[in-house]
Amino acid sequence: MIEMLAVNWHVDPVLIHLGNIEIRWYSLLFMSGFVIGWYLFKWFFKREGISLKLMDPLLYTLLIATLVGARLGHCLFYQPDYYLGSWQGFWEIFMPWKGGLASHGGAIALLLALWWFSSHYGRKNGFDYLWLGDRLAIAVAFAGCMIRLGNLFNSEIYGDVTNLPWGFIFELRGETLPKHPTQLYEALSYLVLGLLLVWIYRKHADKVYRGFFLGAFMVGCFGMRILIEFIKEPQVGFEENMVLNMGQILSIPLVIAGVALLIYSFSKKKTSVLTPSKR
Repeated sequence: MIEMLAVNWHVDPVLIHLGNIEIRWYSLLFMSGFVIGWYLFKWFFKREGISLKLMDPLLYTLLIATLVGARLGHCLFYQPDYYLGSWQGFWEIFMPWKGGLASHGGAIALLLALWWFSSHYGRKNGFDYLWLGDRLAIAVAFAGCMIRLGNLFNSEIYGDVTNLPWGFIFELRGETLPKHPTQLYEALSYLVLGLLLVWIYRKHADKVYRGFFLGAFMVGCFGMRILIEFIKEPQVGFEENMVLNMGQILSIPLVIAGVALLIYSFSKKKTSVLTPSKR
């Protein structure tokens, strides 16, 4: 019998132990997404004449929205019976270190945070919701890549059994058969999407319309999520008998919203970059 090629994955999710303190790969990769986003927004702001004084409040707004939204998304979308079924579960909603962040919840919270930030700072600085959303979409693509790499180091959110040579045996989870490394599939798709959006912004920002980057991101990111979920193991028990799992169900309206935004963008034809009079 020919032995299948596979990657035996048994990397410790904790990078450094400092007494009772653990520094995990996931945490570092999660925060690296914000670092990348910070430098991207610094580039955006400098290129289009927005005051760099807005960098700090924007960073705090997005960080809080991501953590709160992703945590609530996991608790309400995937395990509402546990988190809303007892006082113990309810209090654990406020303990994200115990695990459980959902990208769809983070996405919804970020869209709401953008609305607040653009309402509060946009008019007097010459930008609107869609201008800000377009640039956030580029940054989030790279952040999503980092987060999925963090999931890989946690040996979580992987796929079904595969005989492909790049299958991963997640030994820390007690697996003995190679599984699809869906974390890498998603990370690679988000990386490619981010690089493509950066290239378009750098070379052709004046030739696309406001809302294009956000719409393209929503279609590309959540469209790939729908496809990859077909080979991903169920995350919670109630998904086992579902035709589409929760991740796919939550992604469908976001893809539809992205298509609608692209149609709106090309119908309104408002330039994606700030005009000199607004700089």
